[in-house]
Amino acid sequence: MATSLPHAIQLKLEQALGQWRQWQCEPALDGAPLIERILAGGHSNWSVLVGTMGRQFVVRVDGVNPAANGINRQHEWTILQSAAEAALAPVPRYFNPDLGVLVCDYLPPEPEQRVDLQALACLLREIHRLPVRHHRLDLAARLASYDKQIQRENLQAWVLLQPHREAVARQFQVCAAEEGPSVLCHNDLLQANRLYSGGTLYALDWEYAANASPWHELAVVVHGDDLTEPQATEVLQYYLQRDATAEEWLRLQRHGYVYRYLELAWYLAQERELLDEEALAYRTTRLTEVYRELSA
Repeated sequence: MATSLPHAIQLKLEQALGQWRQWQCEPALDGAPLIERILAGGHSNWSVLVGTMGRQFVVRVDGVNPAANGINRQHEWTILQSAAEAALAPVPRYFNPDLGVLVCDYLPPEPEQRVDLQALACLLREIHRLPVRHHRLDLAARLASYDKQIQRENLQAWVLLQPHREAVARQFQVCAAEEGPSVLCHNDLLQANRLYSGGTLYALDWEYAANASPWHELAVVVHGDDLTEPQATEVLQYYLQRDATAEEWLRLQRHGYVYRYLELAWYLAQERELLDEEALAYRTTRLTEVYRELSA
């Protein structure tokens, strides 16, 4: 964990704290919050804990242009407001797209961040009940963007993807053809983006939220968290409120294969010095395993 902020991030943070009168707080703040500690930092963004009047907030500052990763901060802000009203996310207090800053309430984490599959399925169901938006997850565009970037910047990585590109394209077409009505999805609801606070399970980091297939969302959770088959069965039972059919399992596998490819392509599109050989090998292996299961 970094102990200091890059100079550019520090300047943006100070500007956001200087605009504390514009934060949407009840009761209104009577002074600028003070920096308490850095919560997370990296290439994409930095999160800093600040506090005043016995209240704490998380200030997130963009490290790179979010549009480079297909992220629309205005859509995120609008969706986050709806999610917070439904008690599914921390309450947003301030948004400044010019600074690349978002401020939300800080949710103190419980000491034990357990994995409760029933609570997870319930959270998914509640998210999918939120109002749909005009913004839709465009997986085809995202895949094409990653492919183009990797082909241009990392030929070795491009070669690594070749055995799967045609198969993924076929499965993606099947997924698109069988897709029903879309719902509002978080689209990145991995365990790292879920938090128990005060006995409630919340969803964090809504930057990829958009209208999408609920089966893509389920595939992200099942494959992103490496759930076992019994665990996946339990999640589907709680989510569907019945046993999943054979066709539904096949649909989950198809979306899982597309997700695993997307996960690997995203990783390969990062700067080379950020890549880890062990993590790369793991993602490659899991993609191959899902393809074998789908082809069996």
